[in-house]
Amino acid sequence: MYSKAEMQQLKREFWIAFADAYPRKWLLYDTRIKDFSFKFHADGKQQAVMLDIEHRDPGKRHAYFDKVLSVREILETEFLPELSFDRDLTLETGKVISRISVWQTGPSIGNRNSWPEIFLFFAQKMSLFEAFFEDYGDYIRDI
Repeated sequence: MYSKAEMQQLKREFWIAFADAYPRKWLLYDTRIKDFSFKFHADGKQQAVMLDIEHRDPGKRHAYFDKVLSVREILETEFLPELSFDRDLTLETGKVISRISVWQTGPSIGNRNSWPEIFLFFAQKMSLFEAFFEDYGDYIRDI
């Protein structure tokens, strides 16, 4: 097991190595929709690529989530078939968001030998999310 400081250092090295392995600009927060962003997540047990809708106004947050749901069949058929949809997800901080995500369990950032597998998962899934958003972003923005 790693101490808290060792895990922080390992995570720092992990993200630097990912950026070196896939040196491109990811869409992430540049969606032109307030509080609507794509994120990477990795911890010792699982990884995820997520679309987080964090608008404070539940009505707006749900409107954006419902827009994505209205093209869910296309998203799952043409881009990412293994998605999880959470309309009202309460984070550890108590904040309620909407999230659409794809998860991978098994490889761990604690094992440097598994980093290439995690990097590939991130690159493939985020690229598909971005391709979807490139095709449907204008539709989603129009609420």
